[in-house]
Amino acid sequence: MNSAQFSRWHSAPLPISPQTRDWLLNLGSLTRLIQLRCKNFRVEPVFQSLAAVGNDELAVLSLRLGELAYVREVYLYCGKTPVVFAHSVVARKNLRGAWRGLSNLGNKSLGTMLFTNPAVKRTPFQFKKLNSRHPLFHRACLGLQTAHFSLWARRSLFSLHGQPILVTEVFLPTILDLV
Repeated sequence: MNSAQFSRWHSAPLPISPQTRDWLLNLGSLTRLIQLRCKNFRVEPVFQSLAAVGNDELAVLSLRLGELAYVREVYLYCGKTPVVFAHSVVARKNLRGAWRGLSNLGNKSLGTMLFTNPAVKRTPFQFKKLNSRHPLFHRACLGLQTAHFSLWARRSLFSLHGQPILVTEVFLPTILDLV
């Protein structure tokens, strides 16, 4: 697989089940949607630091190869079960600007911050079926008790005062248990 194929995200998900499609295409706050279907929702941070980002994220955020960005990764839980792995990336320079509160979120949801501020704008989703060749696949699977061959993900760019943050949500198979 060449690097262009590796980094290719799509504007629409490939043929998928109606249940999966409903989760992937929901335009509202994913946090809020899970909370509506789950009594014991919580956010568990697993990584928050300056780090190198994936090759498929560099151009989206106008970053140079090797440039560090702030990366925040969390699991969204329903009770004791992880249902989503969320990966957010913001350029280091924007931590002093629009996204200065990002490093202090702790176990609070980024979605709450994004969807309660009317100044935040969102681009259309991009979709990808992640497999073992994608670094996010491995990080998302760390919290799972069973092995999987692929996981659906979506990402979109949010901006506040012209400063972007890329949010990728990897849907774990257990999300389909929430009805």
